[in-house]
Amino acid sequence: MNARDAVLASVRRSLGVTGAEAPRRFEVERRIAEAPPGVVPQRGQGDANTRVATFKAEAERAQATVAEVGTLADAPAEVARFLRASNAPATLRMGADPRLAAMPWGGTALDIATGASDGHDVNAVSMALAGIAETGTVALVSGADNPTTLNFLPDNHIVVVEREHVVADYEAAFGRVRAGYGKGGAPRTVNLVTGPSRSADIEQTLLLGAHGPRRLHIVIAG
Repeated sequence: MNARDAVLASVRRSLGVTGAEAPRRFEVERRIAEAPPGVVPQRGQGDANTRVATFKAEAERAQATVAEVGTLADAPAEVARFLRASNAPATLRMGADPRLAAMPWGGTALDIATGASDGHDVNAVSMALAGIAETGTVALVSGADNPTTLNFLPDNHIVVVEREHVVADYEAAFGRVRAGYGKGGAPRTVNLVTGPSRSADIEQTLLLGAHGPRRLHIVIAG
């Protein structure tokens, strides 16, 4: 008997069960199938405008910067403005997301590269699956459309999130994952990013960019 089996056997003995009882197995299968939500905080709840306002406030509290644009087509101009204001080079790497590809990057002076980062890119842009109002977090799924390397390796990470995809809480964000990918088809990784990378491990001094981007700029489009 391995350690796991020993622990479970001890739990069963304490409960006076064997684990084979039909009602117990039925209840477990029901909960897995229905995936009922747990306690959901009130922060982040509300109509679309309230969710966006909370999302912006929480993201900025986590030291991200946030801008709103009218449509996805307006995002490239905002990305270029942010990079100029940050005194960053006019280069940008992105994945194969069709929404990014359809944007009018030709109207900017940015030099666009595609594919995963090898660690030498200063700037990258990704499309978020969702923005989470509760904590000002962006949810990013891995894959060729938005490679995970773009989330962590460049100094400046820009994330575009559609206004209609700013949800109240984590439960709603994972609901979008399930709805978009279906049972058994989930992405390999869902990255939840709140503000730029930071650490205060050394002498309790806050250092941005410790494990990833020094800047996180969120563009809400819609």
